[in-house]
Amino acid sequence: MHSVVVGTSGVTASDVLAVARGGARVELSGEAVAALAAAREIVEALAAKPEPVYGVSTGFGALATRHISPELRAQLQRNIVRSHAAGMGPRVEREVVRALMFLRLKTVCSGRTGVRPSVAQTMADVLNAGITPVVHEFGSLGCSGDLAPLSHCALTLMGEGDAEGPDGVVRPAGELLAAHGIEPVELREKEGLALLNGTDGMLGMLIMALADLDTLYKSADITAALSLEALLGTDKVLAPELHAIRPHPGQSTSAANMLAVLKGSELTGHHQDDAPRVQDAYSVRCAPQVAGAGRDTMAHARLVADRELASAVDNPVVLPDGRVESNGNFHGAPVAYVLDFLAVVAADLGSIAERRTDRLLDKNRSHGLPPFLADDAGVDSGLMIAQYTQAALVSEMKRLAVPASADSIPSSAMQEDHVSMGWSAARKLRTAVDNLTRIVAIELYAATRAVELRAGLTPAPASRAAIDAVRAAGVAGPGPDRFLAPDLAAADAFVRSGGLVAAVEPVTGPLS
Repeated sequence: MHSVVVGTSGVTASDVLAVARGGARVELSGEAVAALAAAREIVEALAAKPEPVYGVSTGFGALATRHISPELRAQLQRNIVRSHAAGMGPRVEREVVRALMFLRLKTVCSGRTGVRPSVAQTMADVLNAGITPVVHEFGSLGCSGDLAPLSHCALTLMGEGDAEGPDGVVRPAGELLAAHGIEPVELREKEGLALLNGTDGMLGMLIMALADLDTLYKSADITAALSLEALLGTDKVLAPELHAIRPHPGQSTSAANMLAVLKGSELTGHHQDDAPRVQDAYSVRCAPQVAGAGRDTMAHARLVADRELASAVDNPVVLPDGRVESNGNFHGAPVAYVLDFLAVVAADLGSIAERRTDRLLDKNRSHGLPPFLADDAGVDSGLMIAQYTQAALVSEMKRLAVPASADSIPSSAMQEDHVSMGWSAARKLRTAVDNLTRIVAIELYAATRAVELRAGLTPAPASRAAIDAVRAAGVAGPGPDRFLAPDLAAADAFVRSGGLVAAVEPVTGPLS
């Protein structure tokens, strides 16, 4: 297992995925350790002065007006962690918590937070031991950072609260630290605050959503191409010169992907046969425009994520000239907005996929396919209710597209009077990505069956590869009615794993 080295200049999205999902080990660079020590000296010098400094020798939030005497400052740091670890609801997924912890460590190692090197090393040790703090669904307003989620992580560093061990069993955190030879941290001035004050949870979920959506958008291009084939549509609308005159990069990419999948098909170009039509329906003809706009939105979201990955989000921060200054960089608005944007485009991609599925099942619009792709329509219902399931998922996606970041609710006695709700935007995006996977899987199920029902016409080699792979994955082809749920689950797992993209790329070359 490879290691990810954390320095002072941030990390990459690939680093986050390696730690969160791949279990990669974490190491601190020598540069980071030196920067941590230098910033700590500044904080300790300020702590020794009689003048109050926010987060070092004062209370927090609306209580920042109280100057805290030296003998109470360690207690102050412990107390902020304990009191802020106030999450409720279901547990958050392990990969989200690992991303959250790793990204907080990234900021700590920037040398802008004033945390001791030993605290940073303990954070790395906990990650490397496979210990995952129990973090709950509710508790972050996305301003002053993801406070409650990060507090539950900091509580584990202190040897308090509950955590999940590498065996998946939840135990008291102190027991887990002792079992792995990790000493609990004794927090000093500013350290409790520094462990809580970041956008790390929402950023981690953004990075993972972008990785999942990258695969899903490629998968959706493939299923759109399969549906176009099954409906005997024309691939002329995918010509590069048509997309060059409306130069949105994502649109050209989507069209190119579809064209690559359709290369060599005998099913395309029959739109002037028995029932002539001038143009295909929007859900077929405009697939690159919709998927392309989603891709361009993802490109903007990646830009925001990359900027956040290079950021040191804390309050106050230690500046290169030695000043310790308060700021508002913990506000999650930049991340919250793009999380909401992605939920919107995911909903629309799901919507257009469902419209293609419905067209495949409707004998009045499918250009010769049997009703509901049934073996013996009337005796068999075919994929009728699979489309109902898809429609239910699309309807839920539309609700999830309502932006969380348009909301704000005041807190901390009106000190924190405008918040981002970015954590909530991230949580609903994760659900949206899950649902989109299922929607694409159902289109795949319908489109592959429909292509196979076009007897006498040979699909494109890439389409054939997709059909063969999905059948090998346990998804049945045309035939009498059967218990559909296992087939749909197998199609979902196939798309979710990246199997669909992997099946066609040996034929098409890498999809973009």
